[in-house]
Amino acid sequence: MLLAAFLKLPKLPKHMTWRDAAALIVIAATYYLKWLHSAWPPELAVLPKLFLADVALYCFFVVRGLEGAGYSFIPTWSAMKVGLREWAFFLPIGVALGELTGFIHFHAAVPRVGHVIADLLLTFLLIAIPEELFFRAILQNFLETRVGRTAALPVAAILFGLSHFSHGAVFNWRYVLLASIAGIFYGRAWWFR
Repeated sequence: MLLAAFLKLPKLPKHMTWRDAAALIVIAATYYLKWLHSAWPPELAVLPKLFLADVALYCFFVVRGLEGAGYSFIPTWSAMKVGLREWAFFLPIGVALGELTGFIHFHAAVPRVGHVIADLLLTFLLIAIPEELFFRAILQNFLETRVGRTAALPVAAILFGLSHFSHGAVFNWRYVLLASIAGIFYGRAWWFR
């Protein structure tokens, strides 16, 4: 409620303001500092992310009136073509850098189809959608109103990459690097939505 009031009163201009940035920082800090993690049992560790995704969506699309999210749960051929094209552009870069840095390695065993499908669905629903709503529909969208389309893309991509710093025991520079590069292609896909 406080974030919503902070974004609503007084009425803000259409472009990103310091209050928008502050609200985004509060939402991100709440997630990365795990302030809500003790509210749910460990088996439901994904719920803080989903809850904060709801908070962000409500604050920025309902209260703040941000336009141009560019997302729909109804797939279109054009959106699928753009997504596949950007994935095809990123894939050789991601695989090469992943191999060179030791971030990825190939396994001799082939996983079962059911496990692959379950992992893809869970990753899409519980990781990709909340992250892309935050980093593209809100952050990149708002940055474009302040610094323009060309500058917003690398800024959002770098912030997306940095959001992956804590995956591991220490600062995971490999993950940050690959996620930042992937963020360029995710941002381009969002552009061409």
